[in-house]
Amino acid sequence: MKREANAIDFWRGFALITIFINHIPGIVFDRFTSKNFSISDSAELFVFLAGWSLRLIVGREDRPRPMPQIVFRLGGRAITLYAAHMMIGMIAIAILASASIVLDNPLLLEWHNAAAVFFDPVNTHIGMALLSHQLGYFDILPLYVVLMVIAPLVAAIDRYLPRLLLPLSIAIYLTALSVPITIPTWPTEGQWFFNPLCWQLVFVLGFVMAKPSGIGGFVRRHIRPIRWLALPMVIGGAIMVIYDIYPDPVDMPEPKLLFIVGKTFVTPIRLIQFLALVAVFSAAYGYIRKLGPRLVEPISMLGRNSLEVFCVGSVLSLLGQVVRFQTGGSYAIDTGLVATGVTILFLTAWLAEWQDRVTKAPAT
Repeated sequence: MKREANAIDFWRGFALITIFINHIPGIVFDRFTSKNFSISDSAELFVFLAGWSLRLIVGREDRPRPMPQIVFRLGGRAITLYAAHMMIGMIAIAILASASIVLDNPLLLEWHNAAAVFFDPVNTHIGMALLSHQLGYFDILPLYVVLMVIAPLVAAIDRYLPRLLLPLSIAIYLTALSVPITIPTWPTEGQWFFNPLCWQLVFVLGFVMAKPSGIGGFVRRHIRPIRWLALPMVIGGAIMVIYDIYPDPVDMPEPKLLFIVGKTFVTPIRLIQFLALVAVFSAAYGYIRKLGPRLVEPISMLGRNSLEVFCVGSVLSLLGQVVRFQTGGSYAIDTGLVATGVTILFLTAWLAEWQDRVTKAPAT
């Protein structure tokens, strides 16, 4: 049975639309997305909501699900995410190869870290299977696979040693920033774009904030003064982005990652601004639901079917990049790309729910 629209699904759907648009660089609608007014972007929101959703999976504090059930469910989710990542990665490679042939432009083979796939295929295909080689714009699902693998551990620590979870997560985060510790890529030299050792904190924060007791309960009880404290941070972040005012790494003391803005390590400035954004806009869903109820349900439908929509959106974004590369882009082309893409995303979500209804329908 389809669940009713809720804030988690709505904001996840909102993030999916934003990610689709942002993954077509240069498109005219990109300038209206949140990344132009915020240090953080939809990636933090998506990971934070994943942690929040984990709280729903582990069950209520007075009626927790058995740990074996949690492990099997999250393990299955990790396998599904891995398979989805492999699938869209192969499709992306096929799109780039086909475009290079049709457009007679071999430079397309070098887009988004794909050159190694074509020029060193043996090692690179092993690397892709190991998640150590990732295509640009297709690199967040490996982070999700890691998060789902560690999610049972997060749930177990929260159940048996709840006061340890957040301090341990923060300690891992600060250590990764201070050393710094990166996750290397192979066979090409580099590092994971989303460092799991740092992004796990965003995931854990979503998990603990969803809890009615502890820090989550404290925030709920004091949300109004917290919003007033957070508002200047949100405004300050917007000013930094709009006027391109960022700390100069050269002038920052060591460890520099504690003081600069960086997405790979989701550095403190970025993380704090994101949490402030969550606090300020935490009440917005209720108003959006009242003012635009017809908008809430379709966007929430995207969020309910986030994996299918994300996979289709990633492929559509790459196709949009190829179209803009060949045509040069224009307002009409960009409008057509966004309108067509968003329509297909909604159709994808609708088909996923239709299939679910047919599968669960009682036999007659």
